[in-house]
Amino acid sequence: MLRWVWYACGGRLPARYADWVLHDATCSTWVVRHLARTVVPLVIVSVPIVLLVPGPLWVRLCGLLLGWLVSAQFAIFLLHDAVDHRVRRAGYPPGYAQAVRDVTARAEREARRAAYRRRYG
Repeated sequence: MLRWVWYACGGRLPARYADWVLHDATCSTWVVRHLARTVVPLVIVSVPIVLLVPGPLWVRLCGLLLGWLVSAQFAIFLLHDAVDHRVRRAGYPPGYAQAVRDVTARAEREARRAAYRRRYG
């Protein structure tokens, strides 16, 4: 669990986890996983802000909401680059995760096309 938190906060995993990093970046839920990794550092920063920063609670929560929204926007805008950077740090060449996702998508499209042809001729 701590290793995943480290990874979610941008830390590098040992080389033996390279296959897992590639899976994390290429499975069907890779976008959801990226957004979940984005939430971890935000929670780590948000808890002390809510508990320790003086002032009205509504001001702290509104500030955190704004920060979360901006972070979510950047996480979505930089989705492909951030995931590619993680895969490169795991030892794969640039663009490899996207190439794996493209191959998987192509295979799924062909399977759907074949199923359609079997059903409708």
